[in-house]
Amino acid sequence: MNLYTKTGDSGKTSIIGGRVDKDHLRVEAYGTIDEANCFVGQAMTHLTEPLFHDIYQELEKIQHELFDCGGDLAVVKEKYPYKANNEMVEFLENRIDAYVKEAPELERFILPGGSPAAAAVHIARTVTRRAERCTVSLQKEMEINEVVLKYLNRLSDYFFAIARVINHRLSVKDVEYERSALVFKTKTSSKEKKDS
Repeated sequence: MNLYTKTGDSGKTSIIGGRVDKDHLRVEAYGTIDEANCFVGQAMTHLTEPLFHDIYQELEKIQHELFDCGGDLAVVKEKYPYKANNEMVEFLENRIDAYVKEAPELERFILPGGSPAAAAVHIARTVTRRAERCTVSLQKEMEINEVVLKYLNRLSDYFFAIARVINHRLSVKDVEYERSALVFKTKTSSKEKKDS
C-alpha cells in the first residue's frame, strides 16, 4: 500500500461523493476535527494510570466518535448514512453532569492548566471549539449532519469538566482568573445570596 497517491498534488482532495479544493470549508471543518482528535490522543498519554481509567476509556470512545463526525462532514451524497447520532451527545451530557458533581464548586473563570494532563485536555477543548466554529461556517453554506455541531459543542464542555476532575484527583488546585467576577452559579453562592 502506498501512503502517497499524488492525486492531491493539484490542490484538490477526494471526499465522499466528489472532489473539492483542499482549502474548502468542508475540508477545513473535518480537518480541524482531525486536529482535535490528535490532541485527544496526546492527552491520553498523560492519563494511563489507574486513577484515570474511566476518563481514558471515554477518550478512546470519543476518538472513534470524532472520526464519525469528520466522516459525516466529508459526505456530499445525500443517501450516504450519517454516523453521528444523538446518543453520542446524551452520553457526553451524562458524563459532564457526573464530573461536575465530582469537581469542587466553580464560581469564577479559571486559567487553563494545573497538571500536564489537564493542560493537554484544555488544548483539546480549544481546538474542538475551533472545529465547532469551522462547522458553523460550513453549515451556513450547505446542509450537514446537525448532530455533529451539537456533539462538538457538548464535547468542549466535557473537556472542561474532565480537566477540572483531573486536577482534583491529583490534588492540584485550579487557578482562578484573578480579575474574574462571579460567573458561575453554585449552591454556595445561591445560598449566600438568599441569606443576604
